[in-house]
Amino acid sequence: MIKKYLQTKKQNIIKKNDKKFFDSITKSLEVISRVSLSSLIIILFFFMMPIIIEFANEKTLLSKEYKNNSKTDLKKVLENKEIPNEDTAVNEKYLFEDVFEFDDLPSDTVRLSASTIQELFKDTNYNLQNVRDTKLVKPVSLSLLPAEMKMIENTKKRKELFIQIILPLIIEENKNIKLDRKKLFKVLNKNKNSKEQKNWLEKKFKQYGVNNRDLFTLKIRMDEIPVSLAIAQAAKETGWGTSRFALEGNALFGQWTWSGEGIKPAGAEDDTTHKVMKFKVLQASVKAYHRNLNTHSSYKDFRSTRAQLRDEEKPLDSVVLSEYLDKYAETGKEYVRILQQIIRQNKLTDFDDVKLLPSSIDLESLI
Repeated sequence: MIKKYLQTKKQNIIKKNDKKFFDSITKSLEVISRVSLSSLIIILFFFMMPIIIEFANEKTLLSKEYKNNSKTDLKKVLENKEIPNEDTAVNEKYLFEDVFEFDDLPSDTVRLSASTIQELFKDTNYNLQNVRDTKLVKPVSLSLLPAEMKMIENTKKRKELFIQIILPLIIEENKNIKLDRKKLFKVLNKNKNSKEQKNWLEKKFKQYGVNNRDLFTLKIRMDEIPVSLAIAQAAKETGWGTSRFALEGNALFGQWTWSGEGIKPAGAEDDTTHKVMKFKVLQASVKAYHRNLNTHSSYKDFRSTRAQLRDEEKPLDSVVLSEYLDKYAETGKEYVRILQQIIRQNKLTDFDDVKLLPSSIDLESLI
């Protein structure tokens, strides 16, 4: 009896010990499982973090980088609720990079004589009266002014020839800006930007010297110059194409430079460091002129007034806008008065709504 009792007692003790042992193992396994799971989570976290960050950055670049306050500002402007201020800072590093690309053109440009050009215009029925009537101009692109501009004694004929030469060049540059502006608005209307659009925007930010990728500033700067105003300034700066700067350096707008190639003004003092910019072809001068008015801090009020005319859906009035070009020349307001006189006396506003005839079927939609 006692023996049987002891055996039963022994079995119970063994069972209890077995239970403790198994409980201990179970707890150990649970601890090991928790530690393993925690370790796995930590490892996965540090493994996935670079991938998550890279994905987030890529998403930001393609969608949010250009969806900044500028888009909100643009909406406010279009709703006439508020007009933000343009960023006055200008990054000049790439400002004229596309202008200097003209320097890579072949050097076999031929300077045609005035008589040859006049005959060419006559044969193609290109005259200013037709342009005024039809509002269309032929895509005649001349690279150089004729050397005999000074010898054309008839003032009316000299002026007409000068306008005929530079008119297609000015309209061509405005057309390029207009196409870029349309593309910018398409980009602004999208929540996400493709890699191609992102690269295009980066290029335009550089061309217009825009800091911090400010889209509103790009919108303000990327706009046309009234044709009548550009003609008037070219006429004033070159004496209707007779100046040394125009004939030797294709400089139609008398822009100054403190570095690189240029023509030193006659009678300038020896310690004068500025020169008049020179260009390989006339089109480069026109592009540099547009870029100058569209970026330089001196013409901020010009751009602001132009933007206001746009927002009010009014035409770009060259007489109104000329009021803000008093810093273009040392004579200030007198310079503005002369520009306005040139515009009115020569009826240059007739050319503001002129279109360039397409040189290929791809351009017909622009008319």
